[in-house]
Amino acid sequence: MSMADLRSRLPAWAPAAAVLLIAAAGIVRVLTQHWREGGVLLGGALLVAAILRVLLTPEQASLLVVRSRFLDAVCYTGLGAAMVFLAATITRDGLILT
Repeated sequence: MSMADLRSRLPAWAPAAAVLLIAAAGIVRVLTQHWREGGVLLGGALLVAAILRVLLTPEQASLLVVRSRFLDAVCYTGLGAAMVFLAATITRDGLILT
């Protein structure tokens, strides 16, 4: 089975469902007080959305389509990378609010 065959048989809701499952896992990690891991998962969900948006046609990506393919990919990648970077680099002593 080629990649083109797999893409043509993909249900319209599958890409969004994959992204939402990863995001839900991130939210669960945040709510269980593992915010760093949850933040990385949430950022990872955006990066997966960017990859899917680039690889799939607008009809296949359905719910991930907001604007043009380029703009969607840039926004998903930028926000996802920023979330992963911040979650991975902020330390307990790095955020002091007095």
